[in-house]
Amino acid sequence: MRGWSLVMLAIALLQGCGSQAGRLVGAGPAELPLPAGIEVAFNHRADRHYTSPIHAEARNGDNLEAMLVRGIDAAEEDILVAVQELSLPAIAEALVRQHRRGVSVKVVLENTYSTPWSEQHEAELDGHARQRRQLLMELADRNRDGMVSLEEQQRGDAVALLRAAGVPVLDDTADGSKGSGLMHSKYVVVDRQLVITGSANFTASCIHGDAADRRTRGNVNHLLRLDSPELAELFADDFSRMWGDGPAGQSDSRFGLAKQSGPATRVMVGTTPVEVLFAPHRPSDPNNGLNLIGSTLAAAQQRVDMALFVFSAQALTDVIAGLQARGVQLRLLADPGFASRSFSEVLDLLGVALADRHCKLEAGNQPLQQAAEGVGIPRLARGDKLHHKLAIVDGRTVITGSFNWSPSAAHQNDEVLLLIHSPLLAAHFTREMDRLWKGADLGINAALERKLLENRRRCGSGVQRSEGSRTSPTGNPATMSGLSAHNLSQSNSRP
Repeated sequence: MRGWSLVMLAIALLQGCGSQAGRLVGAGPAELPLPAGIEVAFNHRADRHYTSPIHAEARNGDNLEAMLVRGIDAAEEDILVAVQELSLPAIAEALVRQHRRGVSVKVVLENTYSTPWSEQHEAELDGHARQRRQLLMELADRNRDGMVSLEEQQRGDAVALLRAAGVPVLDDTADGSKGSGLMHSKYVVVDRQLVITGSANFTASCIHGDAADRRTRGNVNHLLRLDSPELAELFADDFSRMWGDGPAGQSDSRFGLAKQSGPATRVMVGTTPVEVLFAPHRPSDPNNGLNLIGSTLAAAQQRVDMALFVFSAQALTDVIAGLQARGVQLRLLADPGFASRSFSEVLDLLGVALADRHCKLEAGNQPLQQAAEGVGIPRLARGDKLHHKLAIVDGRTVITGSFNWSPSAAHQNDEVLLLIHSPLLAAHFTREMDRLWKGADLGINAALERKLLENRRRCGSGVQRSEGSRTSPTGNPATMSGLSAHNLSQSNSRP
């Protein structure tokens, strides 16, 4: 009997010497290789697990917060942080530790999120800001007794921690303006060597889920860690334009169009070509991000996968329609909360139109005559959002960054757009797309059908909005452009 077992073992080993590596039955999927100098993490992936620091519960995914803290802790000389919102105390504490060690730490935030929440008064806040403050108080309530003590408040307010420690912080009003369209970048540069960037803000809701709602798993996000002095120098240059001579100096910071962002620059990360573009650009500038995305998509020969939070650029719908006509296989998943808004290009791809609350249709709206196949929304926990801004082209090129597919990202906001040419990295993003695709609702689902019927009942066919009164690039009425784009275009989103 023992001899027979040895024979069977030998046969199994021989069979395992083919082109595919053998693995134990019941083991997780084989780990995909990565290109040299690049790491990627997804906070919803099914084959990794970590303990959430919010609820102390095991959950699926990579811990994006831990990835950021590890990068910060590794710094020896300087740390540059540009992020729309930073409200996770552990990240602030890591920055404070390094600041006290003598490491140069500089932080740029969007002005909407640069005031410590503990200094805000609820009566002075609008609805979105009140909701955000309540969420952050719940995050600070570490013993979950429903009350925030003074100690919990002091330990739980990330921006207050930075300011109390003397970490220099400025926002996009440092140029003397009321703020750029949106300081929407999300990156950390360590020692001019390492860049961590992607789709995630540094918040509980973007990474782990809300403190007060255990059902939430965090908005669906990813981060990349790229080890390249050349790339880090490009990010440091973008940062320096925004920083100027710092918060105590002159109003020489440059945000938005004042940065005079140039064309995409190609560098090598190890042996991987990476193109990086910093937005915004004027609509007349051919270097703008929508043109770069459009030309990259248009070159596709076989397949394009897309997972998008905001998609409101008609020009990219036209490109996707051309791909469909050429027989390129398409998969597009959009955030459930955004997909059915009146200015969503997802509706155009589905061949339908939806009037806004004034019964007006978007100027230049062009729904496809033949609905695109492979368009839908993923199934997420209630309250979570699909926050990726990514595409995979022919399994070889990854489009990613903070850059939503909208005119505001291209022409108003401070943004990062990356094109990474690597089949190895593309395989990781394709796996993420496959995960989201399972169980997704494709085409016009029941909820959208009900919304369309109600819209037709109320507005009929709608009235085409004139060019002069068209909505702003974020999809909000142009007359409201003085308000925060985040409060308007993302009014249903969480910090």
